[in-house]
Amino acid sequence: MRVVWWRVVLGCVVGLTLLWAALIIALWVVKPEAGRLRESMRLLPDVVRLLPRLARDQTLPRGVRVRLWLLLGYLAMPFDLVPDFVPVLGYADDAVIVAWTLRSVVRRCGRDALAHHWPGTPEGLAAVERLAGIAD
Repeated sequence: MRVVWWRVVLGCVVGLTLLWAALIIALWVVKPEAGRLRESMRLLPDVVRLLPRLARDQTLPRGVRVRLWLLLGYLAMPFDLVPDFVPVLGYADDAVIVAWTLRSVVRRCGRDALAHHWPGTPEGLAAVERLAGIAD
């Protein structure tokens, strides 16, 4: 049985499009509130300094460091899952991905690792913990 190459390509394109649409819908459902999104934008400079500090920490497990470097690479890419010109969701995808990654780092390494490398104020650290869903 011979597979026609264009059917494989078409199947891949359709599959990726459906996956992208599912991610957009999921992001719309879990999108941060406007206040939380504004809060995350104010924290952006400190979070950008935090991520490489955590990624270079040799005491953290390799998988955690790899996750952080992949996140930094994603944030540096000129394109996103949702383009930044899309209202609310454009920046929300970055905020959600950062929050999920920080949550996984804290679950694996503990809050102390986050606090140790945090370059900002204690209030900023508390805000990052709230955004990542790890506040008490």
